[in-house]
Amino acid sequence: MLGEKALQGIKVVDLTTALSGPFGTMFFADYGAEVIKVEPVNGDQSRRWGPFEEKSNEGAYYVLINRNKKGVTLNLKSEKGLKMFYDLMQDADIIWENYRVGVTKKLKIDYETVKKLNPGIIYVSGSGFGQTGPLSQRPCYDIIAQAMGGFLGLTGFPDCFPVKAGPSLADTVSGMYQVIGALIALFHKQRTGQGQLVDVSMMDSMFSLLDSAVLAYTMNGKIAERIGNLSPSVAPFDLYKCKDGYVTIAIANDGFWPKFCSAIGRDDLIEDLKFKTNEHRFRNYDLHLKEILKSWTAQYTKKEIDDIMAEYGIPCGPVLNVKEVVEHPQIKARDMLVHCEHPTAGDLYFQGVVSKLSKTPGAVNFPSPTLGQHNKEVFNLSDEEIQELKNEGVM
Repeated sequence: MLGEKALQGIKVVDLTTALSGPFGTMFFADYGAEVIKVEPVNGDQSRRWGPFEEKSNEGAYYVLINRNKKGVTLNLKSEKGLKMFYDLMQDADIIWENYRVGVTKKLKIDYETVKKLNPGIIYVSGSGFGQTGPLSQRPCYDIIAQAMGGFLGLTGFPDCFPVKAGPSLADTVSGMYQVIGALIALFHKQRTGQGQLVDVSMMDSMFSLLDSAVLAYTMNGKIAERIGNLSPSVAPFDLYKCKDGYVTIAIANDGFWPKFCSAIGRDDLIEDLKFKTNEHRFRNYDLHLKEILKSWTAQYTKKEIDDIMAEYGIPCGPVLNVKEVVEHPQIKARDMLVHCEHPTAGDLYFQGVVSKLSKTPGAVNFPSPTLGQHNKEVFNLSDEEIQELKNEGVM
């Protein structure tokens, strides 16, 4: 879909690497912003993260989150490279970076420096611990942020060690917060003409997801513990084994309870005082209710349980592996699996655009760039000039 885009006309100079920053700039690219990814001469580190496409050695992380972007290379430590960067950002709306704190100042591309050259610039900084605080200059990756933000300590079972979320949650949530901050700053700039710094921390991002656990501690000193797949306040709200895998069932309000009892053929439980309200069900879950559900689900397959729960309008979901979710009709109906032809990797199929806008939808229009693919176009250089700059180590 190549029509009008919501962020058309916005120019982003993307200095980000790895996952959190590029995941954020991907959103802008999907909705039509011109995102120019500036990589070091040897490329973004995620180019070397697997799994790899065998024919071209393209890393899966890179091709997913750098779609719809133009790619250039610059050695920002060189005088010419820095000058070319300054020229590139003169008419930019946003500069986006996720260097370790202090690196941009050494490179002379920090917010205080660039806002003198472009006073209206929005400068998005994503980092492990933020631009301030005693940990600000420490390096960080996803598992570290999950651990130090409190998230990992709440994930897993009581009798087991902490377990991180499977996907890189700290990176992606941090990237989303960067997008939110950038959009808020753009709205402010539209009204006032003023740019500003957007400072997002991976640790802060994880901390923000702890929901009621923080209040439980600050209000009454209770330290939340790992509870597996349970809810800290609702029952039944758990994962159950069935004939061919696992299903999740969530009875989040009292209105679902009579329907659920009918669905499992246990109308006798509807008026049972041990289960009549959520408070009673929660209190008696481990003692009585859990075994009732386990015995029932063990008799059926995932699909059979899903069909029964759907018939009665009960919130339920089978645990799907990647193959099952990729092939699910709901994913296909929502255009969440998209095809893209990469110049070296060939046919690629990966996640599509999540937020569906009715008038200015986002789309995946072209693949991630090969290293330095758009040097000639972006900098308006001849082949001879590009070769000369390569020989000098500038690009």
